[in-house]
Amino acid sequence: MSKNIYNEFQIKELEKNPNILSVSDRSISYSPEFKINAVTEYKSGKTPSQIFIDHGFDIEMIGKEQPKRCLKRWRNTFEKFGEEGFLTERRGKGSTGRPSSKPLSIEEKLRKAEARIKFLEAENDFPKKARRARKAGVEEETILTAAENYTLIEKTIRTYQLKNIVSFLCKLAGVSRSGYYDWLKAAPIRARRDEQDEMDVELIREIFISKKEKVGALQIKMIMENDYSVIMNHKKIRRLMAKYNLETKVRKANPYRKMAKATQEHLTCPNLLNRNFNQEEPGKVLLTDITYLYYGKGQKAYLSCVKDGATREIVTYHLSTSLEMDIVYKTLKKLKQAVGYHFHPEAILHSDQGFHYTHPVFQGKVKKLGLIQSMSRKGNCWDNAPMESFFGHFKDLAEYKSFDNLREVMNEVDRVIEEYNHHRYQWGLNKMTPVQYRGHLLAA
Repeated sequence: MSKNIYNEFQIKELEKNPNILSVSDRSISYSPEFKINAVTEYKSGKTPSQIFIDHGFDIEMIGKEQPKRCLKRWRNTFEKFGEEGFLTERRGKGSTGRPSSKPLSIEEKLRKAEARIKFLEAENDFPKKARRARKAGVEEETILTAAENYTLIEKTIRTYQLKNIVSFLCKLAGVSRSGYYDWLKAAPIRARRDEQDEMDVELIREIFISKKEKVGALQIKMIMENDYSVIMNHKKIRRLMAKYNLETKVRKANPYRKMAKATQEHLTCPNLLNRNFNQEEPGKVLLTDITYLYYGKGQKAYLSCVKDGATREIVTYHLSTSLEMDIVYKTLKKLKQAVGYHFHPEAILHSDQGFHYTHPVFQGKVKKLGLIQSMSRKGNCWDNAPMESFFGHFKDLAEYKSFDNLREVMNEVDRVIEEYNHHRYQWGLNKMTPVQYRGHLLAA
């Protein structure tokens, strides 16, 4: 093995030489033909350095002492085994130097067999992570990282007091012997990092539990910065959450089904937004929709909301046990009160093509308020994505399913929307809450 450490550029340059079989950052594997030619040319009077130069090697790159070391080893092999010593695999796959002429004794074979059994037993008991090798889209067996294999090797050797077996176990695990010893040397560094992780995860765990396990890394980062004045990279937060099994409870995929098809096509309105939801003016783009809330023993409530496209704030909302037209009429009434009876002069009210919003009476009330009505394309939920996103977050945060009456559900709706507007920091709002961001836009 060379004492040099080759960088990526040097490895690529060395691989161009036809006399080289393979190159790693620490070693070069030469072809058997080159080794035979090198020994022959050395016997004819050439120096090791000249031999390597004549065969296209850069001495400065491979190291000035490398030719001498290689020729010394190859001459010994040639004297003991002749050319056959280079053409027969003697030191692992593809490697021909330092051949071993001593066959394994029965005791050594038995020792290796026992070590193999002990290692495989430890591997079966090792807590594997949900990490699988994939090939052509098909899941294969669970695999271990190099660090996990090093842990297994060390545990096997220590538990069963095995000696002179490191190379065998490394080969069995498919890792390098030098990597194993580097891993052992780095134990103090890992210990210090684990101690630091234990301290760092305390605040993360506190926030995670206080939010009922319904916040992710970005939410935790913003809460730490705004509420605790602690700066931590979101990638580190993700790593610590994974390390300490802080798994966020997220909603399962449940595509929103439209309440009903629009029965009167002539009452639909054009899509004026074309997904340009955020026009940086509070009150200019207002998005509305209705979602189902199941609670108690199969009871159902309906939540109608209006969301500001620029600030992402829930401007108003109305909860009802009925899906009659009154739910959207009351939502409009509350919206008027919420804005203080003063709408943006170019305010747009955007919805899907549900029967509530295509109804002539509803459209008349919208027009009377001075709002311009806009609708998503038929069957395209992405045209009202911010509302769909809010309903998804709402159902993650709200604990209403176990409640028995509408009053309790209403209190929970009030609580969650209050938290969403005033206390939930959002990455896309410069790490502010919707209410803070509204103030920021108005000040600007």
